[in-house]
Amino acid sequence: MSQLCDPWIGFDGHEEVLVAQDDQSGLQAVIAIHSTVLGPSLGGVRMSTYAHAGDESAARGAAYADALRLSRAMTYKNALAGLNHGGGKAVIVHDPNSKTSDLLHAFGRMVCSLDGRYVTAGDVGMTVHDMDTIGEACRWTTGRSVDKGGVGDSGILTAVGVHAGMRAGAEAAFGSPDLAGLTVGVLGAGKVGGRLIGHLLADGASVVASDPSASVRASIDELHPGRVEWVEGVDGLLAADLDVLSPNALGGLITTQLAGSLAERGVQLVCGGANNQLATPEVGDLLDAAGVLYAPDFCVNCGGVVQVAEELVGADVERARATVERVFETTRSVLARAKAEGITPVKAAEREAEARIESARGR
Repeated sequence: MSQLCDPWIGFDGHEEVLVAQDDQSGLQAVIAIHSTVLGPSLGGVRMSTYAHAGDESAARGAAYADALRLSRAMTYKNALAGLNHGGGKAVIVHDPNSKTSDLLHAFGRMVCSLDGRYVTAGDVGMTVHDMDTIGEACRWTTGRSVDKGGVGDSGILTAVGVHAGMRAGAEAAFGSPDLAGLTVGVLGAGKVGGRLIGHLLADGASVVASDPSASVRASIDELHPGRVEWVEGVDGLLAADLDVLSPNALGGLITTQLAGSLAERGVQLVCGGANNQLATPEVGDLLDAAGVLYAPDFCVNCGGVVQVAEELVGADVERARATVERVFETTRSVLARAKAEGITPVKAAEREAEARIESARGR
């Protein structure tokens, strides 16, 4: 495994960034460790081609930037969740439809080279089976199957946390944590969004949803026949009369243009499971100015990392669930702080996380 020689961008305040490739397996990967103040960094590995019109250097640069951004968010997410872990993230530049065991084993060896400073888990483009395969080469692997000592699909508790965060957001935006009678637009109905839909329907909310996969839509309809209205994309969702927008696919959905139009369309709360929902940091300011409450993604979508962290201390799923259900109180505290200090919810969440990190640094 060799170090890539491309002049990639800077560390952005990270403790360590490992960029490597393995010619035999085809691995090209980045592991970004943002912080280990609270403990070993923990965060998922995602696999994507990062296609840039065939420009391999641009694709690698995009992957590097993604790893830096996501690992920083993991520091805040893990701190807010009360975990004894710092933030880390990994990216593999590869087509997730053509991964091999050799490639996954090579990535496992890359993780091992960090000697426990980074613990990996599943993310976009990865499956539980993939994490089992990585685990064959590296003991610092979570998100594995139950047969391999893991806790299985982390989407289960991610949805629990998003649901809890949405209830806290509804209390701040509408005066009650009861979601009954509200209309929620769910973008992405996969492992997290699909389960969130179940929670919302059980609460008595109306659900308008969008997902490009026919099989995903069919699966949801089989579980909840006739209860979900399907539309096409973000435009279809915004054409509906929504109270809440819930992004549960890839990040970057809320752009400056979209932020300005949400309030005009009646949306009062944004709360979802996707990472990095705000395309740029200033979008949070625009939402705040428009009167649209944003429940920070790294505050509400911590269920998955709480679940996989549990693998390291006993694999007690019910204990993990109890931790995730506390997202309601954490989100409530963040939103109350934002209001009291006259700052955005993102800044309030960051301050809450930084307070815990600084407390640990002083020990």
